[in-house]
Amino acid sequence: MDPFSAEGELLTLHNNFHQGQYQAVLDSDTSSLSHSNVVPARVLKLRAQIATGDAQGAISSAQKESGPDFAAVKAFAQYSSGDNAGATKQIEQLIETSSENATAQILGGIILQASGRTEEALSLLSKHQGNLEAIALITQIHLQQNRTDLALKEVSAARKWAQDSLLVNIAESWVGMRVGGDSYQSAFYVFEEMAQTPSSTSTKSLISQAISELHLGRLPEAEAAINQALQNEPKEIEAIANAVVLATIMGKTAEQQQYLEQLKREKSDHALLADLEEKSSLFDHAAGKYSAKVSS
Repeated sequence: MDPFSAEGELLTLHNNFHQGQYQAVLDSDTSSLSHSNVVPARVLKLRAQIATGDAQGAISSAQKESGPDFAAVKAFAQYSSGDNAGATKQIEQLIETSSENATAQILGGIILQASGRTEEALSLLSKHQGNLEAIALITQIHLQQNRTDLALKEVSAARKWAQDSLLVNIAESWVGMRVGGDSYQSAFYVFEEMAQTPSSTSTKSLISQAISELHLGRLPEAEAAINQALQNEPKEIEAIANAVVLATIMGKTAEQQQYLEQLKREKSDHALLADLEEKSSLFDHAAGKYSAKVSS
């Protein structure tokens, strides 16, 4: 039996992780799990520890364990703590010997994609054997490539055999946000249910709800969701980044500058900041080709 299926004993742990309920994952009692599920559960707990900002603690714990799963977790924790070179070297070595390991595929795929090695990431993830997280990551990478057609193909295939999966619903909603039209509303329903249901709400789901509200043109509702996310976690990077975007769209210049400065302090290499810098440079380059004409 698939431990992540509707009947599997890891389903709740799996769903909590992908809903962004990391503390619930850490607090879960896994002492009664069957032997075959002990390592997958331990991996999810360590990944939740990394997600809550304790990458060093996860490294210390992973070093005490053996096997490719924990080697992959250690590499991912190193990457999350800023040791990009060391993490990449470790994951490269791990892939040479354990490319069939699901944890190595997932965390290795994340590291490779984050390092700009997209084709290698896709090649590694494509080795999965019906792993829904691998499918979700492949979908996300295709969206980053602006290949909505491939992303849609990926989730449509998964929908045929995992139609009740939360992760498939989430991945399908990502695609819907890119497709637009009626798909915006469908994505909103998924994220709103996650964000507003007490058993599944998290900062992550509130951010997703806010983004879907933004696409639907419901700016006050998007602002309310972002504010709630920031109230829960004032230093949540993606909440701050989306607050910058929302304040810009709403014409709230003072708030936009406030959130922009906060983002620079908290994560100076964030993709939004790099994108803004690139576009500013392109604008300056284009503007430099013209000279102002003064009429008499």
